[in-house]
Amino acid sequence: MVYLTRLEHFNAAHKLYNPLWTKEQNDVVFGKCANENWHGHNYELYVTIKGEPNPDTGFLFDVKKLSEIIKIQVVDKLDHKNLNMDVDFLKGKMCSTENLAIGIWQQLLPHLPKEIQLHSIRLYETPRIYVEYFG
Repeated sequence: MVYLTRLEHFNAAHKLYNPLWTKEQNDVVFGKCANENWHGHNYELYVTIKGEPNPDTGFLFDVKKLSEIIKIQVVDKLDHKNLNMDVDFLKGKMCSTENLAIGIWQQLLPHLPKEIQLHSIRLYETPRIYVEYFG
């Protein structure tokens, strides 16, 4: 089994805020992340696929095609967007990095060839905070 990872980048704003709670509850739980004027991150997205290399090419999958799939299905939908307001696949969900990683997985999975398995999504919100999702 070979694992191949592609790194992509996007910028996005969001706010962590539970509308069922008071402002005070949100401030206690989410702190600065509940800022009424939003806040942003420079996200680093690692998409890892796995499988067996093609005997004719030696490739698990063409990395240019993988990059194109990630760009069309994820980056174009997230880059320079407000995650709470602009992203269909996050509507009605808390815009945490955890939920974003799950949403990215769901966006990519139907667009990969059957012989390739999506292994993980690793999403860095900051250089010191990241989420990994394995489906």
